[in-house]
Amino acid sequence: MSFNVLVAYDRSDLSRKAVEEAKEQIKLAEDAVVHIVTVISNGGPTVNATLARSFMNDLAKEARPAIESIRKELEEGGIKCKTDILLDYTFRNPASQLIDYAKENEIELIVLGSRGLGGVGRFFLGSVSSQVVHQAHCKVLVVK
Repeated sequence: MSFNVLVAYDRSDLSRKAVEEAKEQIKLAEDAVVHIVTVISNGGPTVNATLARSFMNDLAKEARPAIESIRKELEEGGIKCKTDILLDYTFRNPASQLIDYAKENEIELIVLGSRGLGGVGRFFLGSVSSQVVHQAHCKVLVVK
């Protein structure tokens, strides 16, 4: 059975640090797999659902090269890696998507930045990282 690590990646500097931290965390694990996951969320009700879907699909196409670059970097370093882009059309918080992904993929450690690209952070943690810390079923490592 492999040691599964999820890294929440949104192209921010802190999420890049999360990737580096995940590399450190798996050094002791024999059969580790790092899951690089980006969540693209609708963010709220919209007048035109078709335009929102089109915009989200465009964002996913834009995000793909960045996470594929990280996958290639990790695999060249001998690290097993999976990538995924989660499209959320249901107005859920990206944290919920990450938590569900972690459960479905038997993730044992989630690594994420304290704040991402989603706007102004809260006093200590961003809203996504705070929700993941409080609701995840597994260990969570927050990088700052």
